[in-house]
Amino acid sequence: MPRSTDPLVIGGVIGDVLEPFTSSVSMGIVYNNCPQVINCCELKPSKILNRPRIEIGGDDLRTFYTLVMVDPDAPSPGNPTQREYLHWLITNIPATTGANFGEEIVSYESPRPIVGIHRIVFVLFRQLRRLTLQPPAWRQNFNTRDFAEIYNLGLPVAAMYFNCKRENDQSSGRRR
Repeated sequence: MPRSTDPLVIGGVIGDVLEPFTSSVSMGIVYNNCPQVINCCELKPSKILNRPRIEIGGDDLRTFYTLVMVDPDAPSPGNPTQREYLHWLITNIPATTGANFGEEIVSYESPRPIVGIHRIVFVLFRQLRRLTLQPPAWRQNFNTRDFAEIYNLGLPVAAMYFNCKRENDQSSGRRR
């Protein structure tokens, strides 16, 4: 069986957070003073203090999307007892716009890893209709798969992740 070259598979996002899916909508993620986020890149906590600009593709403003941002490695990659830590949740984002046009359900919380290299995962789902939902009671142990099932979102239409570690951490491996 050939090995996958998909960065989401190589990085373990497929498996730890998501089921396999086919990307069908473009999603751009840009933090201030940083290049556009690409899969597997590394961003330091000091560069991601403020929420990023998220650009959503698509072709029909009547189509809405939900964006989930999680850390499957909280509090540490070797012992992720808070997997998945929810950093941001936005619903009802119209196609061809950005996250700032959606409804922020859980406000942005900047990742601040303490130990090891953390994967910060953005997942985009296409909604069947406008959603009305309550924020989760807590950010720890959010489950993207369960959330998608509860709100009938199906498989993602886009996903991306970057790596993040403590500012002065010199480690080169993810597991700690």
